Amino acid sequence: MEENKPIVRIRNLKKSYGHKQVLKGINLDIYPGQVIGYIGPNGAGKSTTVKILTGLISDFEGEVEVGTYDVRVDTLAVKSLIGYVPEHAELYDVLTPMEYLDFAGKLYGQDDMLIESRATSLLKAFGLFDVKDDRMESFSKGMRQKVLLASGLIHNPQIIVLDEPLSGLDANAVILVKEMIALLAKEGKTIFYCSHMMDIVEKVSDRIVLIVNGEIVANGTIDELKTGDEKTLEEVFAKLTLGDTEAAKALDIIQAIR
Repeated sequence: MEENKPIVRIRNLKKSYGHKQVLKGINLDIYPGQVIGYIGPNGAGKSTTVKILTGLISDFEGEVEVGTYDVRVDTLAVKSLIGYVPEHAELYDVLTPMEYLDFAGKLYGQDDMLIESRATSLLKAFGLFDVKDDRMESFSKGMRQKVLLASGLIHNPQIIVLDEPLSGLDANAVILVKEMIALLAKEGKTIFYCSHMMDIVEKVSDRIVLIVNGEIVANGTIDELKTGDEKTLEEVFAKLTLGDTEAAKALDIIQAIR
């Protein structure tokens, strides 16, 4: 994939559930090596975008291309290019981390030796090697999230889609993931990062895309998004998503318990 050509191309993307239109015409180009912070309030359409991008939803209007593939037509080819880490770590509890990563690797057609080598290295890096043969039913949320991160990387994807990847992680693991994102981008990987943690999004993203009510209302670097006296991405987010209203609600809560 040439650097001057988008690795993800979205045109006039629309999606409705019944009479509710969730996406209202999303247009977005993402280039190799970019870290895109995709943010928005709850219900804005972030998760729906991610599910369409990763081939989990095929019933939509518009065009979505990943690499040279049409998401509708070449869904399996698209999935081979993407490493997807969903927000909720739904794992097979009866499996061990090694068994789960072996399963994930085989889904991508990798040979046994490569899977074992990568799984071993990933589990060591995430601090899970000592429990590699333990059943995951007793794992904490943070441990399960680390296994999920490892499974999303084991096939060395060109694009990594992260949906709230820091959920349940401790402070050291958060630092690890931030450093990992930066190194992956340097290697030319494309990161599509969804999160509510504005301070992390601001630090790791090259470009920030803000979606509100199914429409993109801002798209640019953090400096480009600061059009007034905003100092942080959180302040930009508040300004563009009716933050004054939320501040008033917070005041109402405080007054209610006085």
